[in-house]
Amino acid sequence: MKQYNVTGMSCAACSARVEKAVGQLDGVTSCSVNLLTNSMGVEGDVSAEAVIKAVENAGYGASVKGEKREAKKANTVSEEESVDRNTSIIKKRLIASIIVLCVLMYFSMGHMMFGLPLPALLAENPLALGLVQLLLSAIVLVINQRFFISGFLGMMHGSPNMDTLVALGSGASFVYSTYALFAMSDALMRGDVQGAFAYVHDLYFESAAMILTLITVGKMLESRAKGKTTNALKSLLALAPKSATLLVDGQEVVVEIERVQVGDEFVVRAGEHIPVDGIILEGSAAIDESALTGESMPVDKKCGDKVSAATTNQSGYLRCKATRVGEDTALAQIIQMVTDASATKAPIAQIADKVSGVFVPAVLLIAVVTFVVWLLVGESLGFAIARAISVLVISCPCALGLATPVAIMVGNGVAARKGILFKTAVSLEATGKSQIIVLDKTGTITSGKPKVTDIYPLAVSKEELLAYAYTMEAKSNHPLAYAIIEKAKADGITAYAVEDYEVVAGNGISCTYQKELLYAGKKEWIDNVAPSALSQADVDVEAYIEKVSKEGKTPLLFVKGEVLLGIIAVADVLREDSKEAIARLKEIGLSVVMLTGDNAITAQAIGKEAGVDEVIADVLPDGKEQVIRQLKEKGKVAMVGDGINDAPALTRADVGIAIGAGTDVAIDAADVVLMKSRLMDVVDAILLSRATLKNIKENLFFAFIYNIIGIPLAAGVWYKLFAWKLNPMFGAAAMSLSSFCVVSNALRLNWFGNKKKEVVKMEKTMHIEGMMCPHCSGRVQEALSAVAGVESAVVSHESGTAVVTLAGEVADAILQKTVEDAGYKVTGIE
Repeated sequence: MKQYNVTGMSCAACSARVEKAVGQLDGVTSCSVNLLTNSMGVEGDVSAEAVIKAVENAGYGASVKGEKREAKKANTVSEEESVDRNTSIIKKRLIASIIVLCVLMYFSMGHMMFGLPLPALLAENPLALGLVQLLLSAIVLVINQRFFISGFLGMMHGSPNMDTLVALGSGASFVYSTYALFAMSDALMRGDVQGAFAYVHDLYFESAAMILTLITVGKMLESRAKGKTTNALKSLLALAPKSATLLVDGQEVVVEIERVQVGDEFVVRAGEHIPVDGIILEGSAAIDESALTGESMPVDKKCGDKVSAATTNQSGYLRCKATRVGEDTALAQIIQMVTDASATKAPIAQIADKVSGVFVPAVLLIAVVTFVVWLLVGESLGFAIARAISVLVISCPCALGLATPVAIMVGNGVAARKGILFKTAVSLEATGKSQIIVLDKTGTITSGKPKVTDIYPLAVSKEELLAYAYTMEAKSNHPLAYAIIEKAKADGITAYAVEDYEVVAGNGISCTYQKELLYAGKKEWIDNVAPSALSQADVDVEAYIEKVSKEGKTPLLFVKGEVLLGIIAVADVLREDSKEAIARLKEIGLSVVMLTGDNAITAQAIGKEAGVDEVIADVLPDGKEQVIRQLKEKGKVAMVGDGINDAPALTRADVGIAIGAGTDVAIDAADVVLMKSRLMDVVDAILLSRATLKNIKENLFFAFIYNIIGIPLAAGVWYKLFAWKLNPMFGAAAMSLSSFCVVSNALRLNWFGNKKKEVVKMEKTMHIEGMMCPHCSGRVQEALSAVAGVESAVVSHESGTAVVTLAGEVADAILQKTVEDAGYKVTGIE
């Protein structure tokens, strides 16, 4: 996705027009315009020149993001600077407007309403008083001329926007007041002083100035709130180191970060930030990685370990080699992910986009109709103009345009602080809609680092068995081999010299030692290559293998010739948070499935210990994608994995979630990346997605309901019934606050995770076929009561129902499967 900066947009109508103009270009596959950050993401085979020209033809400005930045400012983000600079400009304009407006209000309303004194020249001369108001209001109009420039340029390009509504509303007040001023002078020329004073009530100069000032107040509040929504991104940018200490010909040289290249050696002392991603060549230290992962505990690093830019060396001296610099560092990629996610649109935004495209023209039409209707029913010209102006200034397309992007931006910021990276707004929305969560076993539910748990020697001693095992596994890169190698090294075991070493993929290892064949592998393979080894053993090997397998351990058999030397059991232990995370996933209503290539016995043992709902075992790497395809027929599927073999499944799932410590392939294939490599973060990702989606819906509701209620009130629909009418100044105030309220509501997402979990109880009524007697009722009740999250179940075979009381969220699919597994059919759940 290529990123562009867009200038001149003031509301959702602007972003909709830009998006439409660029989306119609040949070669563009998708275009997403973000009103919040004044940015645009374009995908497809199209030149930057064509995109910029299309934007300019639509009446706006565009530039490729980053092209105009100086090299030394490569780590800055232009829209962030733009937001801050824009807030400063608006603030200055607002202060000047308020000062002039206060003087104007003194002359226009202070004398009439509060009896404030006026100079004799003005008190007795209505024309002079009107001229003073004209001059003061004109100053405010000039100060806020951008509304008129942007608004009328938009009309000229056929794309009226919010500024058009403001300009027309304020301009109409000013023009009508000017007309009243001329009428006043005509009355004075005719000697009709009383008539001239009567026209004072038709002067709306203060309204023209007040509308602009109040809208500017709203713009400043909105701009300040926008700045807060991007605080997470700003904090990430602030982490980027500015310099590095390189080793050049044995001398330490401090250089700018842009000069560091892959392969350079650099040093980092205690208390310093690591400048780029690298690998430790010398030294050890405790590294604070909280900036990237959110993990508060320092991580001990030694020679050969990787380090990342923006992390902090808390102790020790490190000499490292740069492996990734500039935009390739982990920090830069995180920033890019957060930026890209903010530039994309969630599917739910389509409603607002469709409305925004026709909103301003519709409001203009409503204002014209309002003006004409009130004249036709006999109201005065001033009354009709006031109603039309009220319609113009209360209508707010900005609230619609900001409803989605502000929530997405804040949600992504909160997620980034927690070490959760949503790659797109689509993934942020889809994650919370997941119904089935599929967890890879190795490296996801388990630690991914198996350990030797049992050594069972038969024909040799324990030390000899471990030596033979070490010999056969020393050249293997299988995770189970690493466990044996680690154990042998820890016990000081030395490997033998072997020949004809061969790894039989998926089965085991064979080699030759002292002209005798050695075999290591699973029982099934050993049965084929050394069929008499098991039968000659003095013990019941089958019973031992079955015992350790049921405990979730993997038995590896070691044979010399036709003699079974012994068995070593290896197990991949659960992650510390796996049980809690899985229980929480079930509690919030997801069906949890464990997917693994391990044998069914081992998988079932791990699955039972972890507490998953279903175990799917003996699945080859190319079969995982097929399993996900089948599960998608039952509901929305999220897949959590960490290995290369998980990549197809992560891509096939509705949402792919990669454990951050996993492979680059898995991370690239996923929609969500968990930097901390904690399974509990899956729960946070889902809950944060749901909270963000709820916030978007609230924002859209506020935006729609504001306009649905406000526009009829401004038009005077209720005037004949209840004498309700809206002063244009109050309409402007309401408009100025609408966008601010939407943005402020989105900022509430920053509180995510700070609230105590609330226990929500609810009831569901299940309609069940097949229950014939009290025994059937009891069986269904027992099955339902065993489901996590079910507080009680009242089952009746006579009515064919089960009333289930829930202590938390439990998916209908889980309840249905429970009853169907008990042998009955569910026809509906209410």
